[in-house]
Amino acid sequence: MDLNIKGKTALVTGGDSGLGIETAKFLAREGVNVVLSDKANGKELRDAVKQVEKDAQDGAKVMGIAADISKNQEVLDLAKKIEAEFGGAHIIFHSAGARGAAGDFLELTDDDWMKTIDIDLMGAVRVARAFIPQMQKLKWGRMVLVASENAFQPYEEESPYNACKAGIINLSKCLSRAYSKENLLFNCISPAYIETPMTDAMMETLAKEKDISVEEAVEWFAKNKRPHIAMERRGKPEEVAAVVAFLCSEHASFVNGSNVRIDGGAVESAFG
Repeated sequence: MDLNIKGKTALVTGGDSGLGIETAKFLAREGVNVVLSDKANGKELRDAVKQVEKDAQDGAKVMGIAADISKNQEVLDLAKKIEAEFGGAHIIFHSAGARGAAGDFLELTDDDWMKTIDIDLMGAVRVARAFIPQMQKLKWGRMVLVASENAFQPYEEESPYNACKAGIINLSKCLSRAYSKENLLFNCISPAYIETPMTDAMMETLAKEKDISVEEAVEWFAKNKRPHIAMERRGKPEEVAAVVAFLCSEHASFVNGSNVRIDGGAVESAFG
């Protein structure tokens, strides 16, 4: 399917792995210029750029720019660099984030909460604030934020993350109401148990705790912690990327303020 976004420019935060890099590849195949951004300008980001370049079609350019979303000035500098290079970003896929502090609610400190909020909620606020003016200037825009199944079906050991992801859904809806008349569309996705570095780290920790292999930990977690996933497996990043790419396309021109669950059925409720 031609997504009719050839020649547009996209920023993908958290772009050196997981959902970010797979979505970047999908967009590059559609002829979209892609800027991959992550916290550090290290080997991972440089390698990600090379991988996405292999998928680029129709003259699409790919570049990497480091930016820490917990630092407002770095986000503003990122926006300036993209505007200077491409005239601005039409598409924003904000996938940067972290699990943050986890554990017993009564043992989590204010600092634990604030560090998680600063990345998972305020990071999205900073990115939206920096790039909405560019989309306004271009008179066309798509922004997709990453929420989570945790927003609907919270897990007790991840209370800061749960709260932040619920906030992401509310933020997306707020932005959609504020700017849709300017041809700017805002949506979010709620993935669950996807093969990403974050869940990889969770499974490695679980494997050590239970003295089992990582593969056994993946199976145990799916059966005991995500029993409603009918496929009994983790989702693949490319399965998420396909949905994100659609939301960034001309074909999604009447999808606005929505949250799309990509969870294999992990959320038990039909109406969450």
